[in-house]
Amino acid sequence: MSLNGTRAHLLGAGDVPPLVEAAAHTADRLGFPYSCRPEQGRLLRTLAAGARRIGETGTGCGVGLAWLAAGMPAGATAISVERDPARAAAAAGLFAEQARVTVECADWTALAGHGPFDLLVLDGGGQGKGGEAADPVRLLRPGGVVVIDDFTPAEGWPPLHDGQPDEARLHWLEHPALRCVELPLAPDLAVLVCTRRADGDDKG
Repeated sequence: MSLNGTRAHLLGAGDVPPLVEAAAHTADRLGFPYSCRPEQGRLLRTLAAGARRIGETGTGCGVGLAWLAAGMPAGATAISVERDPARAAAAAGLFAEQARVTVECADWTALAGHGPFDLLVLDGGGQGKGGEAADPVRLLRPGGVVVIDDFTPAEGWPPLHDGQPDEARLHWLEHPALRCVELPLAPDLAVLVCTRRADGDDKG
């Protein structure tokens, strides 16, 4: 989630698909400011174009999911989980006519029953993002991609947070099952994009 992400979509962010705009207005109506930013959304739309099965944690009011839906190819499906009942209901209503998109009111761990995924987006205030949380070997197909959002761009190695090594970021950058890169999207915004290594290639 991104502080002021909802507002950024409502201030004329350029190429915003209609469903994304509708989701942003829903988020604004519900007083939810933490939607993904347009820079993140455009990346999600691009990555979705190469995926058949997509999972997302932290639906919010559906802004990021709408970006994903805008990029999904024919035959692809997506499931997103949101633990707040009001936001989950609002997002589900937004996608009611999108048969290939499902919103479930649940904790992020519910995604395990719907994978493995070609593309997994870990959002929602850190849930499933670090430590011993989401397991990419369990949740991703070999070659599948996981996106971890809402970092500030690193300025050196190791990446720091409050003057200390950023353990959440290092968890993914050094994960033995992944090849991971940090992508700066704005001066104050970066995401990690990681690909699961092929089976048997998780020790190199």
